[in-house]
Amino acid sequence: MSQSYFDTENNGHKSFELPGARPHYNPDRPGQVEHIFLDLSLDIPNQSYHGNCSIRLLPIRNGIERLTLDAVNLNIESVQVDEVQQNFDYDGEQLSIRLSETTQIDKRLLIAIAYSVAKPQRGIYFIQPDKHYPNKPTQVWTQGEDEDSRYWFPCFDYPGQLSTSEIRVRVPKPLIAISNGELIDTEDDGNDKIYHWSQQQVHPTYLMTLAVGDFAEIRDEWKGKPVTYYVEKGREEDAKRSMGKTPRMIEFLSEKYGYPYAFPKYAQVCVDDFIFGGMENTSATLLTDRCLLDERAALDNRNTESLVVHELAHQWFGDLVVIKHWSHAWIKEGMASYSEVMWTEHEYSLQEAAYYRLLEARRYLSEDSSRYRRPMVTHVYREAIELYDRHIYEKGSCVYHMIRAELGDELFWQAIQTFVQDNAHKTVETIDLLRAIEKATGRNLLFLFDQYVYRGGHPDFKVGYSWDGDANLAKVTVTQTQATADQNSSKDLFDLRIPIGFGYTQQQEAVNLKTFTVRVNEREQSFYFPLENKPQFISFDVENNYLKTVSLEYPVPELKVQLELDPNPISRIYAAEALAKKGGLEATKALSASLKNDPLWGVRVEVAKQLAQIKLDQAFDGLIPGLKDQNAIVRRAVVEALAQIKTAESYKAVKNLLQKGDPSYYVEAMASRSIGAMSATGFAYASANLEEKPKEDKVLKLLKSVLEEKAGWNEVVRSGAIAGLAEFKTSEAALNLLIEYTKLGVPQPLRLAAIRALGKISGGQSPVNLERILERLSELAKETFFLTQVAVAAGLGQMETPKASGILRSLAEQTADGRVRRYAEEEISKVQKNIGSEQTLRQLREEFDQLKQQNQELRSRLENLEAKSK
Repeated sequence: MSQSYFDTENNGHKSFELPGARPHYNPDRPGQVEHIFLDLSLDIPNQSYHGNCSIRLLPIRNGIERLTLDAVNLNIESVQVDEVQQNFDYDGEQLSIRLSETTQIDKRLLIAIAYSVAKPQRGIYFIQPDKHYPNKPTQVWTQGEDEDSRYWFPCFDYPGQLSTSEIRVRVPKPLIAISNGELIDTEDDGNDKIYHWSQQQVHPTYLMTLAVGDFAEIRDEWKGKPVTYYVEKGREEDAKRSMGKTPRMIEFLSEKYGYPYAFPKYAQVCVDDFIFGGMENTSATLLTDRCLLDERAALDNRNTESLVVHELAHQWFGDLVVIKHWSHAWIKEGMASYSEVMWTEHEYSLQEAAYYRLLEARRYLSEDSSRYRRPMVTHVYREAIELYDRHIYEKGSCVYHMIRAELGDELFWQAIQTFVQDNAHKTVETIDLLRAIEKATGRNLLFLFDQYVYRGGHPDFKVGYSWDGDANLAKVTVTQTQATADQNSSKDLFDLRIPIGFGYTQQQEAVNLKTFTVRVNEREQSFYFPLENKPQFISFDVENNYLKTVSLEYPVPELKVQLELDPNPISRIYAAEALAKKGGLEATKALSASLKNDPLWGVRVEVAKQLAQIKLDQAFDGLIPGLKDQNAIVRRAVVEALAQIKTAESYKAVKNLLQKGDPSYYVEAMASRSIGAMSATGFAYASANLEEKPKEDKVLKLLKSVLEEKAGWNEVVRSGAIAGLAEFKTSEAALNLLIEYTKLGVPQPLRLAAIRALGKISGGQSPVNLERILERLSELAKETFFLTQVAVAAGLGQMETPKASGILRSLAEQTADGRVRRYAEEEISKVQKNIGSEQTLRQLREEFDQLKQQNQELRSRLENLEAKSK
């Protein structure tokens, strides 16, 4: 699955475990589920269906008198076991079947449950046009992960049970139905058509799926197996553009994992209003239709390519090899995320893959620093979906890369292939991965897992360097700043063998690295290296394989050479960050040169961000050429950087770009956002021939014109204008516009952006307008759509009033979704923090006003005294 928190622990990080969290274990197994057969008839206009669920169970012990199945908000009509009617109890969450005959080992039971469902809230979703969205397609789709299959059919709903499955479904023509496995039969029946799908390889209930719609089918293949793309009619070209690499990806992953794609077909179905980026149902992945790229979106958007390879990788990690319990979800999500890195390396370059890894690491680090820190493997939570965070995706990816770095490429792939081959069509836990590594390579990597998997956190390194010319000694001092100086901090220390390289340039600019590996295991250590000559630069953690943060404290000359010549792009980025901290003209010149000359667009993106941190005129001069960079992502970063400089010149440059337009949606979106940010806050200084600050009404008019004229792919540009409007925190006119765009009928991506923006703009509004914002968000909180609820929570979390906490609390109590509940509760703590900050600020303002008044009184007295003395 792809996804486009409050107590404080002793280490100062927020706790992952919220009140109500408890240990979760798989239930006792009454037997092995061998087969599940759903026979359903859909009534789409009434958002309902009825049918039968048959489960074939092989008991593993004698004498069981009662079977308990998960079944939430289903209407259970009858239960039979081996065609004999059974008594049952049903409490709305669990179906308890009292067996007329107790179980016997090896005597199979066929459980048949007749049931119906009306207007389900989870598990299965009915999408239809309405008066607000008359062009919305008619679709039905399911989403089982984590434990939502129980909302659409009765089952033993946990990943430890693997079985084959069948789905037979009646749908109205001309709709088609796609499901797991092979289509074994279709049948016309008047105005309806019956589709019969059969999945002959075992898989868990959360991967059973159904997608119904009037789709166009685009056919491809891999080694004779059908590879199909299902999209709304009219978007066939977008489908080929977005998913056309799938057969090559199947070939690539089959080779890397050492196991040919295992299922009879691979379908990707793009559906409307999907609540995740994608979901890897066995042989039938569901994707959000927002991943479909038009020609212009494809210029600078590889997110879809990453999403496609991520969900495909799950066909091995997650579907072929299944986790036994949710606490081990990092095994599958980490590898699916790392497969994005692998594909980037294969399709583009090693350097681009390194930059991709850095971005993954940063996403994890942002969660670790602002949300919570937790072990990657934990069974203590409220709902399993809480585990689906950046710790299992991005940190999981980084852990797989560290395993690869420890073993080397040959042994790493040997270990991964052993793991897949030994566990195909079985369930696994983290220990099984460790065992496969040891079996294939003889290496015991428990030391790495203990530090990065079974406990939370990562090392934060501060690295200093000095050169002793008399002794020809390089001194490198490494401090682990995540550990405090007291003796009890040893549990926070990491014990790693880290390569340190000393760089020398050879003829024709070839770079030679002289590398030493040192053991870093104390809070502060100094290492001395005898060298023939003074190095031109120093590279800490050569190749940057370890998950960490790094602050480089090197002299400017060494940082400049590293920025220019270090072969590793992550090292060049660390050098750029260190130079920006030092500031000054020399650093600015080096960064400006890098923005022009670095061969990797990712480094140029990062350099643009760092130039914005330097408060010199020359930083602006260095950024301007970046507006003409061939790479749209670099241009976007330059626009964002210019917005931070906040001068009349930078405003003019961004405004010109917005008026002229850019080939990239994202560049135009950033320009719209930046115009608002620069105008609302004013300029640091201005040239003599330019206005000091643009007039608010002119900027609002410009942003309004973007909203009226720039409708396009996924509303990216217009959402940028919404973000720009949100910067005008004292403007009633901007607020009125935002409220308009929160109404039903506004395209969903734009509406969600406007809902989030209401929180941002609230900071400086009048009490009357603040009440309007709260009232609007309170209304929106009553909508049941997952993404709307998440946007409402995000909007409220930016506010500075206790009333926002009240609406969030009500949302948390009333939502049917555990993720929304958690988001809402986390946003309550943000509001409380905002209120605290606002109160502190207010207090400081009051104290300042008092001092000002006292100062004026003293000045008056002094003037009076002076007058008297004259």
